[in-house]
Amino acid sequence: MAAFETNRMVAAGTGVGVAGRLFAAFAAWNDARVTRKALSRLSDRELDDIGLSRSDIDAISARG
Repeated sequence: MAAFETNRMVAAGTGVGVAGRLFAAFAAWNDARVTRKALSRLSDRELDDIGLSRSDIDAISARG
């Protein structure tokens, strides 16, 4: 069973200004991409074990 780190360390000052918003947008996009990829690798049975189906993957990864 694999474990995924879900917490992101944010450096001081990255939440300020255009650069901070750009970084946050990129980080959110990348987190959704990684989540989608990890869930897509699971078999239908594994998804069923955690209460999901293939059609749920995009909705789950977009929640960020």
